[in-house]
Amino acid sequence: MRDIAVLIFLLACIGAALYRAWYGVLALAIFSYMNPHAYAWGFVRSFPAYQTLFFTVVFSTLITKDRQPIPKDWRIPVFILLWLYFIFTTTQAYLPDLAWQKLWFVTKIYLPFFFTLVLINTREKLLALIAAIGVSIGFIAAKGGLFAIATGFSYRVWGPPGTQFEGNNELAIAILMAIPLLILWYRETDNPWIKRGIIAAIPLMFASVVSSWSRGAFLTMGVLALLVIWHSKKKFLVVPIVIVAAIVGAHFLPDEWFARMETIKTYEEDASAMSRIITWRDGWHHTLEHPFTGAGFEGWRIVTWRDWHSSYVEMFSEHGFIAFGLWMSLILGTLISLTRLPKKVKSVPGMEWVANYCYMLRASLIAYMVGTAFLGLSYWDLLYHLIFISVLVKKFALEELAQKQAATPDKSRHAPRIRSFVRTRQDKPDGLQPS
Repeated sequence: MRDIAVLIFLLACIGAALYRAWYGVLALAIFSYMNPHAYAWGFVRSFPAYQTLFFTVVFSTLITKDRQPIPKDWRIPVFILLWLYFIFTTTQAYLPDLAWQKLWFVTKIYLPFFFTLVLINTREKLLALIAAIGVSIGFIAAKGGLFAIATGFSYRVWGPPGTQFEGNNELAIAILMAIPLLILWYRETDNPWIKRGIIAAIPLMFASVVSSWSRGAFLTMGVLALLVIWHSKKKFLVVPIVIVAAIVGAHFLPDEWFARMETIKTYEEDASAMSRIITWRDGWHHTLEHPFTGAGFEGWRIVTWRDWHSSYVEMFSEHGFIAFGLWMSLILGTLISLTRLPKKVKSVPGMEWVANYCYMLRASLIAYMVGTAFLGLSYWDLLYHLIFISVLVKKFALEELAQKQAATPDKSRHAPRIRSFVRTRQDKPDGLQPS
């Protein structure tokens, strides 16, 4: 029965993508993050659902007229250059077979983002994409939150199999990145049922994060909570709710959970934490010796004895400092753009939406930066989705700003010309004055 339900949903997504190409972008996001076919039991579980959707969107994109040129934004050529640099480092990788396989895996992650840039050509479509991502992760998180509460947080919550956040640590960071997206949707929608659903889902999402037993997620959750409070318009209401939730939640957590979180302060005595530090040190020293090529994809198998467990270390250790610089420029440049853009339109009536988008996307990106300092997720599709969504936010904001400025005459621009004309008439000799 579950197989049939998933198959019907897949066929509906394919039909929607053929009907409207941009619906395919939403469908790809749903199958990438929710991975609904992973919950089936029969043949649908191994069916190449994502690949089928991908080629459907390719076809639909080629025949549709409802598309836009790729935006002129510096992040897009940098992104392409980063991918080309991956090809170069793969030719120099220590483990060529594994490296080429990983390059193809990363390429399959990167290619669909160009559909996002081309087909998401209005702010309404962009909000729908953000909602699709938030709901896809939020559905998994809410289900995990219910399980966590029902079991007294005694068991870890895991992600859907076959995704990049299958592990408990990865799932927790994905949930924390999705929470600001749902808050953004809450602020931008007028539908009361959607608002109620989001209000009900977010506490369950936090419960799911707590029950991941992830120390990195615990730190990230603290940072995200501060960011959400900072950007809240009702701090007097949010702060007491957060404090009460923390006190009540702590009462139900098992002693083993607190014991695990306390190892953050005594990381020198924790074998897992110290092994990560050793791995990071090995990656750093190796990159100093091979600054342009690194070790290639999966190079940790040669350089050290365990996975990198840090996106930053993973990027420079596998591809060198040039690739790391390109990658970091995408992240930091997007943070700067999301910070500056609201200031540029702050005094423009009707453009309050820009601050909502920018601040919540920035909170999600910061959650990634904090959380993946302890997880090797530098090729994660959610990161690049945030970057390209930010590209589109900037594009739509600047276009709307230009339209508003064009519709509002700039009187000061004509003032000097008028004053000059009056002065010329006054300065004429009396004999030339009209009678």
